[in-house]
Amino acid sequence: MSNIKKEVLSIFKDYQTVFLATAKDDQPRVRPVTLINFEKSFWVMTVTKDQKVRQIQKNPRIEFCLFLSKANRNGYIRLAGKVKIVKDKKTKTRLAKHCDFFNKYWKSADDPNYTLLEIHPKEIEYLRQGEFRVHKFKL
Repeated sequence: MSNIKKEVLSIFKDYQTVFLATAKDDQPRVRPVTLINFEKSFWVMTVTKDQKVRQIQKNPRIEFCLFLSKANRNGYIRLAGKVKIVKDKKTKTRLAKHCDFFNKYWKSADDPNYTLLEIHPKEIEYLRQGEFRVHKFKL
């Protein structure tokens, strides 16, 4: 694994707010979500009836952006890939148990209002804080 890839992956915490983009027809739609970094994968929990779920069902390609800021120096990580809607009960239960905020929104892993999204990254664009050179790599 390259040093830049290691650096990027080390930035992700267990939970962070990212701006997730899906598409509705030919219009991008962006919203903040909690990205979960767990078991070397990226996940998002959402309400089943949310617009993003319908958009992903039609077009699983997504992108998210994690804004980086430290001492007035800004940067970002953009990740493009595809999303899979997870149906496996064991996986949904494992993620539900991992997330301390799960019970604020859902009753159990069987709750029909709970949808788990697994992000499958394809490429990353990384701008270090305070720099102008963008690093791009495939995953």
